[in-house]
Amino acid sequence: MRSGPSWFNVTSIALGFSFLYLPIIILVVFSFNESRLVTVWGGFSTKWYVELFKNKQLLDAGLVTLKVAFMSASIATVFGTIAALVLVRSGRFVGRSLFSGMIFAPLVMPEVILGLSLLLLFVAVDQSRGFWTVMVAHTTFAMCYVAVVVQSRLVGFDKSIEEAAEDLGCPPFKTFFLITLPIILPGVIAGWMLAFTLSLDDLVIASFTTGPGATTLPMKIYSQVRLGVTPEINAVSTILVVVVTLGVIGASLVTKRQETRREQDERAAIAQR
Repeated sequence: MRSGPSWFNVTSIALGFSFLYLPIIILVVFSFNESRLVTVWGGFSTKWYVELFKNKQLLDAGLVTLKVAFMSASIATVFGTIAALVLVRSGRFVGRSLFSGMIFAPLVMPEVILGLSLLLLFVAVDQSRGFWTVMVAHTTFAMCYVAVVVQSRLVGFDKSIEEAAEDLGCPPFKTFFLITLPIILPGVIAGWMLAFTLSLDDLVIASFTTGPGATTLPMKIYSQVRLGVTPEINAVSTILVVVVTLGVIGASLVTKRQETRREQDERAAIAQR
């Protein structure tokens, strides 16, 4: 029998990746287009990046987006990690099914429903919409993604390491920060990066929960694209692609380094026995 993928599998994968990534490659290429017409190649040029950094509206929207993404991802990582610990370590308790359902509901709930629900909540509590409402909304839907990633990391966790530390007199709180957290740190970092990327990309929920002075970059891009795609939009989209790509590569490197260090520590501990 012939081993390896068939021509049909290779062709299907190639077509799938082309469908996903070819539009992004075209966008990046045309961000260096000399011509203002985004569909006509007029030569290589970086002038639209210079024009982009003169566009105060886009820069302000980008700054708001980064602030919201950083704060919401950080808070979502803390609460998502706590939720994952409760689900994995607490066993069966009254209300576990309800708690688990509430944590993972945003994974399957349409963003329109979630955004509308949060809008009605902010209106009911008479909260003026702006930066903080967007941040709270992004934290709400990003927390479940962090919980899923960290929970998968905790499922295969060797609890005997924690028990050994506690037998040696280490308090539970200190055991978590010195033993548990460093081991699950790759999952926590991956969860933070996922939450950060989801916040950068969100348009629907931000549209419901934003207010004056809190326009995010996806909202700004969408409002300008309705009037026609401009070279500045291609340039800022390319920068977003680069930032996300570098973030994913950085998270992968950190995770791989943490895994290598953990394996070295485990081998050293076994050798000392």
